[in-house]
Amino acid sequence: MSYKTLEIWILANELVVEIHDMSLKLPKFEMYEEGSQIRKSSKNIKATIVEGYGRKIYKAEYLKFLVYARASNDETRDHLENLYNTKSLQNDDLYQLLHDKIDILGKKIKNYYRWAEQNFIPSL
Repeated sequence: MSYKTLEIWILANELVVEIHDMSLKLPKFEMYEEGSQIRKSSKNIKATIVEGYGRKIYKAEYLKFLVYARASNDETRDHLENLYNTKSLQNDDLYQLLHDKIDILGKKIKNYYRWAEQNFIPSL
């Protein structure tokens, strides 16, 4: 089994690509400010899922990194809302699509955490 089979990793990977594409269409000044921040936080969701999976020999470490992934997901939502509220992102449909995906991913990370807390057996 690989982290690449985890639904949360698959969704996080899709979000990285979509956020990256969206951020490159922002006004130039925003591409290097909030755009850079949202790219980093979205990539960090996926990266912390991977890092936690790499530490799965220790259940507490695995769970801790799932918490970090959820926090990065929340940060990504905040950056997206900032872009939309400041009108740097003006596409309503794209905003709603990304916002919904971020919310779904956050719920799935939370649910996976709850499952792992009860059922996860550490392994190499």
